[in-house]
Amino acid sequence: MESYRRLLVWQKAMDLAEGIYRLAGSFPQHELYGLTSQIRRAAVSIPSNIAEGRERGSDKDFMRFLGIALGSLAELETQLLLSQRLGYVAEADLQSLVPLADEVGKMLRGLKRSLEQPGV
Repeated sequence: MESYRRLLVWQKAMDLAEGIYRLAGSFPQHELYGLTSQIRRAAVSIPSNIAEGRERGSDKDFMRFLGIALGSLAELETQLLLSQRLGYVAEADLQSLVPLADEVGKMLRGLKRSLEQPGV
């Protein structure tokens, strides 16, 4: 198996996590142990689960970890929307992150589907 670092989906997920970390740095101080921490953990979970699943050595394990990454992505998207509703994030601040999150989601679902195909 090829290293997880060469997977485009992992690279994009890392870009997303970096963008989220930078964005969350502007959240109010009183959210440091609340939404700021939660949104950062969800963002980090996505590339981490791709990497861990890839290194497990079986397609079955990899698919399971891709599912976890998808769950973390949904959690992250929900937290971004909540952050916007609370006024912590302007819509303009999300203009690059939301499309990137959508792209990562499509890539994760596509990779998962390809692994589910027998003989591929």
